[in-house]
Amino acid sequence: MKKLQENWFMIVAALFLIGALGDWPYSYYQLLRWVVCGVGAYSAYIAYESGRVGWAGVFGVVAILFNPIMPFYMQRETWQVLDLAAAVPFLIFPFTKKHA
Repeated sequence: MKKLQENWFMIVAALFLIGALGDWPYSYYQLLRWVVCGVGAYSAYIAYESGRVGWAGVFGVVAILFNPIMPFYMQRETWQVLDLAAAVPFLIFPFTKKHA
């Protein structure tokens, strides 16, 4: 449970991503980009600092994909798949252990 408390922001990002499957105003998706990009970048930093370079790369890709400054434009169906795929690492990482 302690890992979950330390990484609550990842759960928030995952909930935002899963929530994106609904039908929301465009402002929700703009906020989603800021939240997921920020949490992705911070998660990449945390993963890298703890020696988990693979995870850092995954979170880095998520941060780039959801960046709000230079956004990628895709079809809604494509984004829905990416939203679910991006939620998975945020849900898994807090429960994984660093291997020596």
